[in-house]
Amino acid sequence: MRAAVVDRYGTPDVVRISEVPRPAPRADEVLVRVKAAAVTSADSRIRGARFPAGFGLFARLAFGVVRPRRTILGSSFSGEVVAVGASILDMAPGDEVCGMTGLKMGAHAEYVAVPAKKLARKPSAVTHEDAAGLLFGGSTALHFLRDKASVGPGTSVLVNGASGAIGTNAVQLAKHFGATVTGVTSTANAGLVTGLGAERVIDYTRTDLAGIPDRFDVVLDAVGNLSIATGRRLLSPEGVLLLAAAGLGDTVRARGNVVAGPAPERVQSFEFLLHLAAEGAVTVVIDQIYPLPDIAKAHQRIDSGRKIGNIVVRP
Repeated sequence: MRAAVVDRYGTPDVVRISEVPRPAPRADEVLVRVKAAAVTSADSRIRGARFPAGFGLFARLAFGVVRPRRTILGSSFSGEVVAVGASILDMAPGDEVCGMTGLKMGAHAEYVAVPAKKLARKPSAVTHEDAAGLLFGGSTALHFLRDKASVGPGTSVLVNGASGAIGTNAVQLAKHFGATVTGVTSTANAGLVTGLGAERVIDYTRTDLAGIPDRFDVVLDAVGNLSIATGRRLLSPEGVLLLAAAGLGDTVRARGNVVAGPAPERVQSFEFLLHLAAEGAVTVVIDQIYPLPDIAKAHQRIDSGRKIGNIVVRP
């Protein structure tokens, strides 16, 4: 099968298309023909060995000290079941499914073997491209807003990085839960963020967040440029600071009204998000869709810092 292989750290040019053995599903796994897979900021960071501040040593130990241990990147995907393991009774070839592979990665390929318990059924009303784009940013936004901050009617929410993969979902989910949303983005993306449900947009190229007088019940940082100190200054007295992208120092110090750390990959969350997408309550924002042979261009787009929403490849 064809796969995007990264066998050394470096620029987007290190990503190459190669023929590799097709995985065989274990007894508890399903073999999926990948129809679409997201290329995320996490993929870009691993490829370039650019990890959040303080995480460099730990990340190298996890992903490979000298070169990537997992040579096929990609976690969020959508596709069609082609074979099932011996113990799988509730899925069959032809089923359309989607999910995330976690640290195992491997989705930037024509086929991926995944434990059946990590898969959600894709609704027919949701495209493979939208399903692949939805899960990474959507599950992160859902984890922080719903599970950690209990966002609901009357909550005031600030989303820093409102035009990215996490941010576009966070704006819509907060609005869906009844919150009043303020999005932080650039001038070029203000219309997009307003269209997704933000009542107000702050242009970070013109306004320094540190100088605004507003205070919010929830502040979600999807960029990584708010520290605990700067984020707390934006909170109302009972407010909660959500650091979806944080360095090691802030992750370790996060306690009380500060939440940081990775979001879990839960099938129940995938199903909730897919239902919203199928009903039209959430729009999956896709920046670009590339064929797998052009995946280096996808990495270049992410590295440019101008990506809007999600980038998807079609194996």
